[in-house]
Amino acid sequence: MQQAAGRAGAILTIDLGAVRSNYRLLRSRLGSAQCGAAVKADAYGLGAIRISEALFTEGCRHFFVAHLDEAITLRPYLPEQASIYVMHGSPVGYEAEFIEHRCIPVLNSCQQIAAWRELAQQRQTALPAIIQLDTGMSRMGMSAQEVQAWLADPEFIDGIDLQYLMSHLACAEDQQSPMNRQQLQAFQALRAQLPNCRATLANSSGIFLGPDFHFDLARPGAALYGLTPVAGQANPLQPVVHLQGKIIQTREIASGTGVGYSLTYRSSQVRRIATVAVGYADGWLRSLSNRGIVYIGDKPAPMVGNVSMDTITLDVSDVALELLYPGALVDLISTKNTADQVAERAGTIGYEILTSLGLRYQRHYMDTSADQQQTISHTS
Repeated sequence: MQQAAGRAGAILTIDLGAVRSNYRLLRSRLGSAQCGAAVKADAYGLGAIRISEALFTEGCRHFFVAHLDEAITLRPYLPEQASIYVMHGSPVGYEAEFIEHRCIPVLNSCQQIAAWRELAQQRQTALPAIIQLDTGMSRMGMSAQEVQAWLADPEFIDGIDLQYLMSHLACAEDQQSPMNRQQLQAFQALRAQLPNCRATLANSSGIFLGPDFHFDLARPGAALYGLTPVAGQANPLQPVVHLQGKIIQTREIASGTGVGYSLTYRSSQVRRIATVAVGYADGWLRSLSNRGIVYIGDKPAPMVGNVSMDTITLDVSDVALELLYPGALVDLISTKNTADQVAERAGTIGYEILTSLGLRYQRHYMDTSADQQQTISHTS
């Protein structure tokens, strides 16, 4: 593993102990409600298998992915007590694979419900599912009109073992948004018309809206991975990600010299430039060109010039020379420069920063809470 680490252009360290700690904090805010975990998109780019295994040891039993293939990949690594829910429901014609791979669909439409009901009738057994209701996000879930069709048909969910009624909050990170209360009231009104069933509404930010939003199960994702759950407030969660790139070489440039593709940066005086082996092919967004900041030791180093496919260039004129040798590590995401701060400079959100992290990094998993560490090479 050390040899692979030496070959890699960058190192991504993922602290499973911090994930576990974040899960405990979120669970502590939920009272009697259970705390699940959104591990879709490979646990927001951090590794769904390792993250899910760590969360299972903390007592998590409800895992949410987006696609059936994500569930199929994850299923062998979680014990039978763990439920894996597929939020997009079944691709048309693939309903039987849910039974084969022991995962549960979130049904979002009359068509999905009809297909799941038909399979249950064919198998002559009740099949578990979540049904999602659209409470104002206009993205997925049954509309109020479709709910009326459900109410008019006593056989609408025959053969379906209804696990939860579900909806999703659109603006939960903004605690002052009136949409939060509007969606809560819409969800409550729809639930009141439907069969008595457990419910799940809160995502990461929804947990911080208070007990009215907690119902029976919360589904945090971003907060588990250290992203800020409430806009404008201090982040109570532990950082999970430390991303370090390696210096390839440094050079001194004269006043008026351009740097990078299209020469979007020109020095106003003599400067020292370091080239680092991370680029947009690694998920380091091009929108950070001439805007991003990284750290070398305690010194910030601004990114200058356009982000290339495989490299970025830094103005390291204020950094001590002894820190600028080939192979030296620079901190791209760290406690001094969090994923949320990187996202703000890139004009996006922390979710995109994490889910964009590429496969060329050498990944190092550590779990200080369990006193375990493991390195996994993902380099090309």
